[in-house]
Amino acid sequence: MSTAAFRPPNAIPSLPTMPNGWPIGSYDTYAEAQHAVDYLADAKFPVQDVTIVGVEPLLVERVAGRLSWGRVLGSGAASGAWFGLFVGLLLSMFTAGFAWGPILVGLVTGTAFGLAFAAMNYGATRGRRDFVSHSQIVARRYDVLCQPRQAEAARNLLAKLSIGMPATQAAGQA
Repeated sequence: MSTAAFRPPNAIPSLPTMPNGWPIGSYDTYAEAQHAVDYLADAKFPVQDVTIVGVEPLLVERVAGRLSWGRVLGSGAASGAWFGLFVGLLLSMFTAGFAWGPILVGLVTGTAFGLAFAAMNYGATRGRRDFVSHSQIVARRYDVLCQPRQAEAARNLLAKLSIGMPATQAAGQA
Protein backbone atom coordinates (compact mmCIF):
# COMPACT_ATOMS: atom_id res chain seq x y z
CA MET A 1 0.00 0.00 0.00
CA SER A 2 1.34 3.42 -0.91
CA THR A 3 1.79 6.11 1.72
CA ALA A 4 1.02 8.78 -0.90
CA ALA A 5 -2.69 8.35 -0.15
CA PHE A 6 -2.10 9.59 3.40
CA ARG A 7 0.01 12.63 2.46
CA PRO A 8 -1.50 16.05 1.75
CA PRO A 9 -1.08 17.06 -1.92
CA ASN A 10 1.55 19.78 -1.25
CA ALA A 11 3.52 17.91 1.41
CA ILE A 12 7.29 17.98 1.20
CA PRO A 13 8.55 14.47 0.35
CA SER A 14 10.44 12.71 3.15
CA LEU A 15 12.85 11.02 0.73
CA PRO A 16 14.98 12.81 -1.88
CA THR A 17 12.95 13.19 -5.07
CA MET A 18 13.47 15.02 -8.32
CA PRO A 19 11.67 18.37 -8.45
CA ASN A 20 8.79 18.77 -10.83
CA GLY A 21 7.10 21.72 -12.43
CA TRP A 22 7.55 24.07 -15.32
CA PRO A 23 10.37 26.64 -15.36
CA ILE A 24 9.11 30.16 -14.67
CA GLY A 25 12.47 31.87 -14.16
CA SER A 26 16.22 31.30 -14.09
CA TYR A 27 18.64 33.35 -11.96
CA ASP A 28 22.41 33.62 -11.52
CA THR A 29 22.29 33.80 -7.72
CA TYR A 30 20.20 32.26 -4.97
CA ALA A 31 19.37 35.75 -3.69
CA GLU A 32 17.76 36.62 -7.05
CA ALA A 33 15.70 33.40 -7.06
CA GLN A 34 14.65 34.02 -3.47
CA HIS A 35 13.66 37.60 -4.38
CA ALA A 36 11.51 36.27 -7.25
CA VAL A 37 9.66 33.86 -4.95
CA ASP A 38 9.25 36.61 -2.35
CA TYR A 39 7.76 38.83 -5.08
CA LEU A 40 5.28 36.06 -5.92
CA ALA A 41 4.37 35.73 -2.23
CA ASP A 42 3.88 39.52 -1.92
CA ALA A 43 1.55 39.34 -4.94
CA LYS A 44 -0.56 36.73 -3.05
CA PHE A 45 0.53 33.95 -5.43
CA PRO A 46 0.21 30.36 -4.02
CA VAL A 47 3.96 29.88 -3.44
CA GLN A 48 3.47 26.34 -2.13
CA ASP A 49 3.43 25.40 -5.85
CA VAL A 50 6.93 26.86 -6.36
CA THR A 51 10.36 25.19 -6.02
CA ILE A 52 13.85 26.70 -6.25
CA VAL A 53 16.33 24.30 -7.86
CA GLY A 54 20.09 24.79 -7.83
CA VAL A 55 21.43 23.54 -11.16
CA GLU A 56 24.98 22.17 -11.55
CA PRO A 57 25.97 22.14 -7.88
CA LEU A 58 29.59 22.88 -6.99
CA LEU A 59 31.50 22.32 -3.78
CA VAL A 60 33.40 25.53 -3.04
CA GLU A 61 36.12 25.50 -0.39
CA ARG A 62 37.21 28.97 0.70
CA VAL A 63 40.59 29.11 2.43
CA ALA A 64 40.38 31.24 5.56
CA GLY A 65 43.95 31.14 6.81
CA ARG A 66 47.20 29.32 7.41
CA LEU A 67 47.65 26.80 10.21
CA SER A 68 50.73 26.77 12.42
CA TRP A 69 51.66 24.84 15.54
CA GLY A 70 50.97 27.94 17.65
CA ARG A 71 47.51 28.44 16.21
CA VAL A 72 46.63 24.74 16.54
CA LEU A 73 47.86 24.47 20.13
CA GLY A 74 46.19 27.73 21.15
CA SER A 75 42.89 26.64 19.67
CA GLY A 76 43.15 23.18 21.27
CA ALA A 77 43.97 24.66 24.67
CA ALA A 78 41.08 27.11 24.48
CA SER A 79 38.47 24.54 23.47
CA GLY A 80 39.78 22.08 26.07
CA ALA A 81 39.69 24.80 28.75
CA TRP A 82 36.05 25.62 27.97
CA PHE A 83 35.06 21.97 28.17
CA GLY A 84 37.07 21.48 31.36
CA LEU A 85 35.48 24.55 32.92
CA PHE A 86 32.04 23.20 32.08
CA VAL A 87 32.81 19.80 33.64
CA GLY A 88 34.40 21.50 36.68
CA LEU A 89 31.31 23.65 37.22
CA LEU A 90 29.09 20.56 37.01
CA LEU A 91 31.25 18.74 39.55
CA SER A 92 31.29 21.74 41.89
CA MET A 93 27.50 21.60 42.07
CA PHE A 94 27.80 18.26 43.89
CA THR A 95 30.20 19.48 46.57
CA ALA A 96 29.23 21.04 49.86
CA GLY A 97 29.36 24.83 49.50
CA PHE A 98 31.12 26.50 46.61
CA ALA A 99 34.42 24.75 45.91
CA TRP A 100 37.16 26.02 43.60
CA GLY A 101 38.90 22.63 43.55
CA PRO A 102 36.72 20.83 40.98
CA ILE A 103 36.59 23.95 38.78
CA LEU A 104 40.38 24.33 38.72
CA VAL A 105 40.96 20.60 38.22
CA GLY A 106 38.47 20.57 35.33
CA LEU A 107 40.05 23.65 33.77
CA VAL A 108 43.63 22.35 33.98
CA THR A 109 42.70 18.82 32.87
CA GLY A 110 40.58 20.12 29.98
CA THR A 111 43.38 22.41 28.82
CA ALA A 112 45.92 19.56 28.93
CA PHE A 113 43.68 17.16 27.01
CA GLY A 114 42.77 19.88 24.48
CA LEU A 115 46.47 20.55 23.85
CA ALA A 116 47.28 16.85 23.55
CA PHE A 117 44.45 16.00 21.14
CA ALA A 118 45.07 19.08 18.97
CA ALA A 119 48.78 18.21 18.75
CA MET A 120 48.05 14.57 17.84
CA ASN A 121 45.50 15.53 15.17
CA TYR A 122 47.71 18.19 13.58
CA GLY A 123 50.83 16.02 13.80
CA ALA A 124 49.00 13.16 12.05
CA THR A 125 48.50 15.34 8.94
CA ARG A 126 52.30 15.71 8.55
CA GLY A 127 51.92 19.11 6.92
CA ARG A 128 49.54 17.95 4.17
CA ARG A 129 46.85 20.41 5.23
CA ASP A 130 48.33 23.53 6.74
CA PHE A 131 45.28 25.71 6.25
CA VAL A 132 41.78 26.32 7.57
CA SER A 133 38.88 26.41 5.12
CA HIS A 134 35.10 26.56 4.99
CA SER A 135 33.10 24.53 2.46
CA GLN A 136 29.73 25.33 0.94
CA ILE A 137 27.64 24.03 -1.92
CA VAL A 138 26.63 26.57 -4.56
CA ALA A 139 25.00 26.24 -7.98
CA ARG A 140 25.81 27.74 -11.36
CA ARG A 141 22.21 28.93 -11.66
CA TYR A 142 18.94 28.69 -9.80
CA ASP A 143 15.75 27.76 -11.63
CA VAL A 144 12.36 28.54 -10.18
CA LEU A 145 9.77 25.90 -11.06
CA CYS A 146 6.01 26.01 -10.64
CA GLN A 147 3.29 23.41 -10.88
CA PRO A 148 1.71 23.51 -14.37
CA ARG A 149 -1.69 24.71 -13.13
CA GLN A 150 -0.17 28.03 -11.98
CA ALA A 151 2.94 28.34 -14.21
CA GLU A 152 1.53 30.85 -16.69
CA ALA A 153 0.27 33.18 -13.94
CA ALA A 154 3.64 32.95 -12.20
CA ARG A 155 5.52 33.81 -15.42
CA ASN A 156 3.27 36.83 -15.95
CA LEU A 157 3.95 38.06 -12.40
CA LEU A 158 7.71 37.58 -12.78
CA ALA A 159 7.61 39.54 -16.04
CA LYS A 160 6.15 42.43 -14.03
CA LEU A 161 9.01 42.04 -11.53
CA SER A 162 11.53 42.40 -14.37
CA ILE A 163 10.03 45.78 -15.36
CA GLY A 164 10.03 46.93 -11.73
CA MET A 165 6.31 46.85 -11.01
CA PRO A 166 5.52 46.60 -7.26
CA ALA A 167 4.02 43.24 -6.22
CA THR A 168 0.93 44.90 -4.75
CA GLN A 169 0.19 46.56 -8.09
CA ALA A 170 0.95 43.33 -10.00
CA ALA A 171 -1.45 41.40 -7.73
CA GLY A 172 -4.22 43.83 -8.56
CA GLN A 173 -3.72 43.30 -12.28
CA ALA A 174 -3.56 39.50 -12.09
